[in-house]
Amino acid sequence: MIAFMKTHARWLTVVAFAVSMAWLESATVYYLRTLVDRIEPYQPNPLPIQGTLGEVELVREAATLVMLLTVGILAGRTWRARWGYAAIAFGVWDIFYYVFLRVMTGWPRSIFDWDVLFLIPLPWWGPVLAPVSIAVLMIVWGTIVIRPQGRILPARQSAGLWCATAVGTALALYLFMADALRQIEGLRIGAPFVLPTDFNWPIFGIALLLMAAPLAAAGLPRGQTGVKHVSNPSLTPV
Repeated sequence: MIAFMKTHARWLTVVAFAVSMAWLESATVYYLRTLVDRIEPYQPNPLPIQGTLGEVELVREAATLVMLLTVGILAGRTWRARWGYAAIAFGVWDIFYYVFLRVMTGWPRSIFDWDVLFLIPLPWWGPVLAPVSIAVLMIVWGTIVIRPQGRILPARQSAGLWCATAVGTALALYLFMADALRQIEGLRIGAPFVLPTDFNWPIFGIALLLMAAPLAAAGLPRGQTGVKHVSNPSLTPV
């Protein structure tokens, strides 16, 4: 019970940090988009480069990832828990980023509005619903991972599930960067960027299912997965 209460307190602390960070992120993006007259990001040039603005924005995005990872490292006692808390922080931050941006600017008007999601290493494009779906998955996975007496899968089964997750993640990343990849040669010679119009939801659904593979195993009864629980070594009979 004490371990559960401590985990619950850490979970709430990480969530509070992520929500606060989401407000700062939304405010920063609001200032930036107002500065360059791009409240609506679905435009051929969503971030006009003015001086070192592009480089500063890239570093800011990288710094955001470092901050989210750092809070996970500080909250967790094991690397498993640290990744779990980092996933919770990322998911909460991403969802509330859109919630607060909606409050500040009126955008996004719907979960199907297109957004430029990231700039590293190429611009990522996708409807708001896509990253929010992944964020929900990260919160659920992280919450399961940090539980006391969490489940541990046998090495072979765990490796298989994580391979599926890696494939799903790579597939989702490809979908987000597909338009930039198709136009990369033209952009190098100065051709204008053509805004994406279609998102491959069936393939994204497959990617999401693959990323959720560890959750499926975690939700099965003990006997169906060969999963064992972590026990306190001090209570194990000699």
